[in-house]
Amino acid sequence: MKFQTLKDKQRLIRGEFCEGLALRVHRSLSWLDKSEHCDDKDSQFIFLWIAFNAAYAQDTEVLRHTESEAFSKFINKLINLDTNNQIYTLLWREFSSSIRVLLDNQFVFQPFWDFHNGKIPEQEWQTRFTKAKAAANYALATKSTAILTAIILQRLYTLRNQLIHGGATWQSSANRNQIRDGVALLSKFIPIIINIMMDHPKELWGDANYPVVTI
Repeated sequence: MKFQTLKDKQRLIRGEFCEGLALRVHRSLSWLDKSEHCDDKDSQFIFLWIAFNAAYAQDTEVLRHTESEAFSKFINKLINLDTNNQIYTLLWREFSSSIRVLLDNQFVFQPFWDFHNGKIPEQEWQTRFTKAKAAANYALATKSTAILTAIILQRLYTLRNQLIHGGATWQSSANRNQIRDGVALLSKFIPIIINIMMDHPKELWGDANYPVVTI
């Protein structure tokens, strides 16, 4: 599902949207459109992440904390409303192998960097990595879509931080695999999110951050 298909749908049904949902969808679509016109993966990843944040429209710092109630509710709501099992199909049929590689990659695991920045001891990040992999493998084995989705987005959030905060070089060979896989996944996941939200305009999606203000 590409930008133009979603944009055509939005134009047809946006009259049903409340102000908050209308703004979220409009903004998210604009960044999805931009991502599709990029010719490099780093830029694509950044614009796709902005598209995700525009749809989610909450502080994505919570992605570092699996116990975050707000984020868990958002993911669970999407999956419960996903009557066509689009997210399930995406994760289990299209990306199961690349997801396993991503989850085994310590370079997108924030505690690994916390250790290298002197914030935690080596044993702590290794223990947490082992436990995180066990949780991810359990989610994979039991096909727990909500749990797996949250874990994947936590990893991609670390990758997002590396790019946004200048912790990586443009088109660096050091992170090509995770960038490539992140773009492949987000380019299909973001349209699904937008589509589900548009299909359920009566749900409480919340007000958009930074509303349009006329002075």
